[in-house]
Amino acid sequence: MSSLLAITAHNANRLEEVAAALVAIAGGIMVLGSMTPMGRRGSQWLSGLCFAVSGVLAVIALHWRR
Repeated sequence: MSSLLAITAHNANRLEEVAAALVAIAGGIMVLGSMTPMGRRGSQWLSGLCFAVSGVLAVIALHWRR
């Protein structure tokens, strides 16, 4: 397995940090999108995508964390 694809404990911690940052970004997008009437659909789609990606990254990171 190549070193780029190897998930170590350090890489798992980084993935968790990225997942947490995506959750914070998605929350901010939801707040800003709820304030503007025309931005609701786009912000809901983008924040949903951020939540989905962060969930997948968190599951991967938790699986390989030791």
